[in-house]
Amino acid sequence: MSGHSKWATTKRKKARIDVARAKVFNRILREITVAARAGGSDPDGNPRLRAAIIKAKAANMPAKNIETAAAKGAGELEGVQYLEITYEGYGPGGTAILVDTVTDNRVRTVAELRNLFSKNGGNLGEEGSVAWMFKTKGIIMLPKTAIGEDALFELATENDADDFDASGEEYEIRVAPAKLHALVEALEKKGLHPSSSEVVKVADMPIKVTGANAEKALELLEMLDDQDDVQGVHTNAEFDAQELENL
Repeated sequence: MSGHSKWATTKRKKARIDVARAKVFNRILREITVAARAGGSDPDGNPRLRAAIIKAKAANMPAKNIETAAAKGAGELEGVQYLEITYEGYGPGGTAILVDTVTDNRVRTVAELRNLFSKNGGNLGEEGSVAWMFKTKGIIMLPKTAIGEDALFELATENDADDFDASGEEYEIRVAPAKLHALVEALEKKGLHPSSSEVVKVADMPIKVTGANAEKALELLEMLDDQDDVQGVHTNAEFDAQELENL
Protein backbone atom coordinates (compact mmCIF):
# COMPACT_ATOMS: atom_id res chain seq x y z
CA MET A 1 0.00 0.00 0.00
CA SER A 2 1.28 3.41 -0.85
CA GLY A 3 1.85 5.98 1.87
CA HIS A 4 -1.17 7.89 3.13
CA SER A 5 0.10 11.29 2.01
CA LYS A 6 -3.27 13.00 1.66
CA TRP A 7 -4.49 15.90 3.78
CA ALA A 8 -4.75 13.76 6.94
CA THR A 9 -0.99 13.23 6.87
CA THR A 10 0.02 16.53 5.29
CA LYS A 11 -1.60 18.65 7.97
CA ARG A 12 0.32 16.77 10.65
CA LYS A 13 3.59 17.64 8.93
CA LYS A 14 3.03 21.08 7.47
CA ALA A 15 -0.28 22.77 8.20
CA ARG A 16 -0.68 24.84 11.32
CA ILE A 17 -1.56 22.70 14.35
CA ASP A 18 -4.54 23.90 16.32
CA VAL A 19 -3.46 24.02 19.95
CA ALA A 20 -6.38 26.04 21.31
CA ARG A 21 -7.86 23.82 24.02
CA ALA A 22 -11.32 25.38 23.79
CA LYS A 23 -11.54 24.76 20.06
CA VAL A 24 -10.40 21.15 20.38
CA PHE A 25 -12.98 20.55 23.10
CA ASN A 26 -15.74 22.18 21.04
CA ARG A 27 -15.04 19.97 18.04
CA ILE A 28 -15.03 16.79 20.11
CA LEU A 29 -18.15 17.79 22.04
CA ARG A 30 -20.05 18.30 18.79
CA GLU A 31 -18.98 14.86 17.62
CA ILE A 32 -20.15 13.32 20.90
CA THR A 33 -23.50 15.10 20.57
CA VAL A 34 -24.22 14.00 17.00
CA ALA A 35 -22.96 10.47 17.68
CA ALA A 36 -25.31 10.15 20.63
CA ARG A 37 -28.19 11.55 18.59
CA ALA A 38 -27.57 8.94 15.90
CA GLY A 39 -27.03 5.91 18.13
CA GLY A 40 -27.96 6.71 21.74
CA SER A 41 -25.96 7.70 24.80
CA ASP A 42 -24.63 4.23 25.67
CA PRO A 43 -21.09 3.92 24.26
CA ASP A 44 -21.16 0.12 24.54
CA GLY A 45 -23.85 0.00 21.89
CA ASN A 46 -22.69 3.00 19.88
CA PRO A 47 -19.24 2.56 18.26
CA ARG A 48 -19.16 6.10 16.92
CA LEU A 49 -19.85 7.54 20.36
CA ARG A 50 -17.26 5.25 21.89
CA ALA A 51 -14.64 6.55 19.45
CA ALA A 52 -15.54 10.16 20.25
CA ILE A 53 -15.25 9.48 23.97
CA ILE A 54 -11.82 7.91 23.48
CA LYS A 55 -10.75 11.06 21.65
CA ALA A 56 -12.21 13.22 24.41
CA LYS A 57 -10.33 11.35 27.11
CA ALA A 58 -7.10 11.61 25.12
CA ALA A 59 -7.64 15.39 25.13
CA ASN A 60 -8.11 15.29 28.93
CA MET A 61 -11.71 16.41 28.70
CA PRO A 62 -13.58 16.24 32.03
CA ALA A 63 -15.93 13.26 32.32
CA LYS A 64 -18.84 15.56 33.18
CA ASN A 65 -18.48 17.40 29.86
CA ILE A 66 -18.55 14.09 28.00
CA GLU A 67 -21.62 12.82 29.84
CA THR A 68 -23.51 16.08 29.33
CA ALA A 69 -22.79 16.21 25.59
CA ALA A 70 -23.92 12.60 25.15
CA ALA A 71 -27.12 13.22 27.14
CA LYS A 72 -27.92 16.32 25.07
CA GLY A 73 -27.36 14.45 21.84
CA ALA A 74 -29.63 11.59 22.92
CA GLY A 75 -32.36 14.04 23.94
CA GLU A 76 -32.01 13.29 27.65
CA LEU A 77 -31.11 16.94 28.29
CA GLU A 78 -32.06 20.08 26.39
CA GLY A 79 -29.38 21.33 24.03
CA VAL A 80 -28.53 22.79 20.63
CA GLN A 81 -29.72 20.80 17.62
CA TYR A 82 -26.82 20.19 15.24
CA LEU A 83 -26.92 19.19 11.58
CA GLU A 84 -24.22 17.11 9.91
CA ILE A 85 -23.53 18.38 6.39
CA THR A 86 -20.69 17.55 4.01
CA TYR A 87 -19.84 20.24 1.46
CA GLU A 88 -17.97 19.61 -1.77
CA GLY A 89 -15.69 21.90 -3.69
CA TYR A 90 -12.63 22.48 -5.83
CA GLY A 91 -9.30 23.93 -4.76
CA PRO A 92 -6.25 25.27 -6.63
CA GLY A 93 -4.89 22.99 -9.33
CA GLY A 94 -8.25 21.30 -9.84
CA THR A 95 -8.07 19.51 -6.49
CA ALA A 96 -11.20 18.01 -4.96
CA ILE A 97 -12.15 18.87 -1.36
CA LEU A 98 -14.78 17.49 1.01
CA VAL A 99 -15.62 19.46 4.16
CA ASP A 100 -17.48 17.69 6.98
CA THR A 101 -19.39 20.12 9.19
CA VAL A 102 -21.57 20.01 12.28
CA THR A 103 -23.61 23.19 12.49
CA ASP A 104 -26.56 24.79 14.19
CA ASN A 105 -26.91 27.31 11.34
CA ARG A 106 -26.70 25.97 7.80
CA VAL A 107 -26.95 29.43 6.20
CA ARG A 108 -24.02 30.79 8.20
CA THR A 109 -21.84 27.76 7.52
CA VAL A 110 -22.33 27.60 3.77
CA ALA A 111 -21.75 31.36 3.45
CA GLU A 112 -18.48 31.17 5.37
CA LEU A 113 -17.26 28.14 3.41
CA ARG A 114 -18.15 29.71 0.07
CA ASN A 115 -16.19 32.80 1.06
CA LEU A 116 -13.13 30.76 2.07
CA PHE A 117 -13.14 28.80 -1.18
CA SER A 118 -13.58 31.98 -3.24
CA LYS A 119 -10.81 33.91 -1.48
CA ASN A 120 -8.32 31.06 -1.86
CA GLY A 121 -8.57 30.09 -5.51
CA GLY A 122 -11.36 27.54 -5.26
CA ASN A 123 -15.12 27.26 -5.46
CA LEU A 124 -17.86 25.44 -3.63
CA GLY A 125 -19.45 22.74 -5.80
CA GLU A 126 -22.83 21.07 -6.07
CA GLU A 127 -23.76 17.95 -4.10
CA GLY A 128 -22.17 14.93 -5.75
CA SER A 129 -19.61 16.96 -7.69
CA VAL A 130 -16.54 15.40 -6.05
CA ALA A 131 -17.79 12.93 -3.41
CA TRP A 132 -17.66 10.08 -5.93
CA MET A 133 -13.85 10.39 -5.96
CA PHE A 134 -13.56 9.33 -2.29
CA LYS A 135 -13.93 6.13 -0.28
CA THR A 136 -14.54 6.15 3.48
CA LYS A 137 -11.82 4.34 5.44
CA GLY A 138 -10.80 3.89 9.05
CA ILE A 139 -7.20 4.99 9.55
CA ILE A 140 -5.10 4.09 12.60
CA MET A 141 -1.62 5.55 13.14
CA LEU A 142 0.75 3.89 15.60
CA PRO A 143 4.31 4.88 16.63
CA LYS A 144 6.95 2.51 15.32
CA THR A 145 8.55 2.37 18.75
CA ALA A 146 5.46 0.61 20.11
CA ILE A 147 5.84 -2.78 18.40
CA GLY A 148 7.77 -4.62 15.69
CA GLU A 149 6.45 -4.58 12.14
CA ASP A 150 5.83 -8.35 11.83
CA ALA A 151 4.01 -8.52 15.16
CA LEU A 152 1.79 -5.57 14.31
CA PHE A 153 1.03 -6.94 10.85
CA GLU A 154 -0.11 -10.22 12.38
CA LEU A 155 -2.23 -8.48 15.01
CA ALA A 156 -3.81 -6.15 12.47
CA THR A 157 -4.70 -8.90 10.00
CA GLU A 158 -6.14 -11.05 12.78
CA ASN A 159 -8.50 -8.17 13.52
CA ASP A 160 -9.77 -7.63 9.98
CA ALA A 161 -7.47 -4.81 8.82
CA ASP A 162 -7.69 -4.13 5.09
CA ASP A 163 -4.19 -2.71 4.63
CA PHE A 164 -0.95 -2.14 6.49
CA ASP A 165 1.85 0.29 5.66
CA ALA A 166 5.18 0.61 7.44
CA SER A 167 6.91 2.91 4.93
CA GLY A 168 6.22 6.20 6.72
CA GLU A 169 7.29 7.70 10.02
CA GLU A 170 4.49 5.78 11.76
CA TYR A 171 2.64 2.54 11.07
CA GLU A 172 -0.60 3.08 9.20
CA ILE A 173 -3.44 0.59 9.35
CA ARG A 174 -6.54 0.83 7.18
CA VAL A 175 -9.77 -0.88 8.12
CA ALA A 176 -13.47 -0.73 7.24
CA PRO A 177 -15.10 2.09 9.24
CA ALA A 178 -17.44 -0.33 11.00
CA LYS A 179 -14.45 -2.30 12.30
CA LEU A 180 -12.26 0.65 13.32
CA HIS A 181 -13.25 0.74 16.97
CA ALA A 182 -12.89 -3.01 17.45
CA LEU A 183 -9.37 -2.86 16.03
CA VAL A 184 -8.43 0.07 18.27
CA GLU A 185 -9.69 -1.89 21.27
CA ALA A 186 -7.68 -4.95 20.21
CA LEU A 187 -4.53 -2.83 19.99
CA GLU A 188 -5.15 -1.23 23.37
CA LYS A 189 -5.65 -4.63 25.00
CA LYS A 190 -2.09 -5.38 23.90
CA GLY A 191 -0.88 -2.14 25.48
CA LEU A 192 -0.62 -0.34 22.12
CA HIS A 193 -1.98 3.20 22.03
CA PRO A 194 -2.57 4.72 18.57
CA SER A 195 -1.42 8.29 18.01
CA SER A 196 -4.65 8.75 16.06
CA SER A 197 -7.65 6.75 14.92
CA GLU A 198 -10.29 8.29 12.72
CA VAL A 199 -12.67 7.74 9.86
CA VAL A 200 -11.49 9.68 6.82
CA LYS A 201 -12.41 9.98 3.18
CA VAL A 202 -9.57 8.78 0.99
CA ALA A 203 -9.34 9.76 -2.68
CA ASP A 204 -9.21 7.00 -5.28
CA MET A 205 -7.03 9.08 -7.61
CA PRO A 206 -4.79 11.62 -5.86
CA ILE A 207 -3.56 14.67 -7.75
CA LYS A 208 0.01 15.89 -7.27
CA VAL A 209 0.03 19.62 -6.58
CA THR A 210 3.26 21.63 -6.85
CA GLY A 211 4.57 25.18 -6.80
CA ALA A 212 2.16 28.05 -6.30
CA ASN A 213 -0.84 25.73 -6.48
CA ALA A 214 0.53 23.67 -3.61
CA GLU A 215 0.98 26.77 -1.46
CA LYS A 216 -2.51 28.03 -2.26
CA ALA A 217 -4.10 24.61 -1.72
CA LEU A 218 -2.47 24.24 1.70
CA GLU A 219 -3.61 27.70 2.71
CA LEU A 220 -7.18 26.89 1.72
CA LEU A 221 -7.12 23.56 3.56
CA GLU A 222 -5.77 25.21 6.69
CA MET A 223 -8.41 27.94 6.64
CA LEU A 224 -11.21 25.42 6.11
CA ASP A 225 -9.92 23.28 8.96
CA ASP A 226 -9.86 26.36 11.22
CA GLN A 227 -13.51 27.25 10.54
CA ASP A 228 -15.59 26.76 13.69
CA ASP A 229 -18.24 24.45 12.20
CA VAL A 230 -15.79 22.17 10.40
CA GLN A 231 -15.15 18.71 11.80
CA GLY A 232 -12.91 17.34 9.04
CA VAL A 233 -11.34 18.24 5.69
CA HIS A 234 -10.47 15.69 2.99
CA THR A 235 -8.79 16.21 -0.36
CA ASN A 236 -7.24 14.35 -3.27
CA ALA A 237 -4.33 16.82 -3.28
CA GLU A 238 -0.95 15.16 -2.82
CA PHE A 239 2.11 17.22 -1.89
CA ASP A 240 5.78 16.51 -2.44
CA ALA A 241 7.45 16.15 0.96
CA GLN A 242 10.61 18.02 -0.03
CA GLU A 243 8.65 20.86 -1.59
CA LEU A 244 6.56 21.19 1.57
CA GLU A 245 9.69 21.96 3.55
CA ASN A 246 10.32 24.97 1.32
CA LEU A 247 6.82 26.43 1.52
